[in-house]
Amino acid sequence: MKHLLLLRHGKSDWDTGHDADHERALTRRGRKSAALMGTYLSRIGQEPDLVLTSSAVRARTTAELAGEAGHWTCPRRVLPELYGASVADVLRCVSVQDNRLARLLVVGHEPTLSDLLSGLVGGGRVRVPTAALACVEVDVDRWCDVKLGLGELQWLVVPRALTAFADH
Repeated sequence: MKHLLLLRHGKSDWDTGHDADHERALTRRGRKSAALMGTYLSRIGQEPDLVLTSSAVRARTTAELAGEAGHWTCPRRVLPELYGASVADVLRCVSVQDNRLARLLVVGHEPTLSDLLSGLVGGGRVRVPTAALACVEVDVDRWCDVKLGLGELQWLVVPRALTAFADH
């Protein structure tokens, strides 16, 4: 059994003065939400075995803040191909991971994460808002066997739902 965690980057700042989309940073709210998601994963015992993140500043920062807040000890890999990735690109990145890993976290962007999540669970339209975190369970032994339509959504949580959680 494999668990694919999908985390959309936190809210980014459109007014940072950066001309390039790739360089946009997180807002204060985005930083707080990223940390909250990392803490949440640890508190529910779902820390990732590996984090794959887009090379965009907002995604890398989300991955870093989540890991720091959750006290994760797993490695984090920055994959430039996850920036601007298609669903097929993300699945290719997932497919080559070590099969000994049970839980993989991908930090990425829209609309790819919503499309990926919807496809993994067999269709429909599941929206992944800013800093939302989803867990998809796939009944396979190898990452290369993760395919669209084979997943079951275990949960999808948004930062706002964890406000009370964050105060404890």
